[in-house]
Amino acid sequence: QMAQAHGCLVIAAAGGPEKVQTCRDLGADYVIDYNAEDLYQRVKELTDGRGVDVVYDPVGGDYFDTARRLIAWEGRLLVIGFASGDIPSAPANHALVKNYSIVGVHMGGHRERDPETLKRCYAELHQQLLDGTIDPLVSEVIGFADLPEGMRRLSKRQTIGRVVFDPTLP
Repeated sequence: QMAQAHGCLVIAAAGGPEKVQTCRDLGADYVIDYNAEDLYQRVKELTDGRGVDVVYDPVGGDYFDTARRLIAWEGRLLVIGFASGDIPSAPANHALVKNYSIVGVHMGGHRERDPETLKRCYAELHQQLLDGTIDPLVSEVIGFADLPEGMRRLSKRQTIGRVVFDPTLP
């Protein structure tokens, strides 16, 4: 939603029919089920062989390697997290040859290092929420009783959207 709000064509990659449908429902221009299709080949087809300018990668692992190979000349690979549980590495020669950047995106790091940037980003994000530019998917709200199971499902990548913890719930 944020990429589309900035005029980007969005190619989403998700594992399984339910997650694919969620990406469609949220407005992705194209959705690839990486469990059923060759992610690399499909993105190359959709971009006429060019690749993509930006990859938002919260998964890491084997998908990071695919993502970096799909980066177009002077693209950006945004490292968001490692939901797969595997922390990948990238050969520096590949980044050099394609002149792309691998950028770590750790918003929490701004809290102490650059709080003004954090405040500005969150103010923009809140405005996007208020004006309806983005509508994040909160799939469930859990309390203390459901916290262990919720954390297990998060760690196994069995959730869709955000799972919000509400400490006022039992």
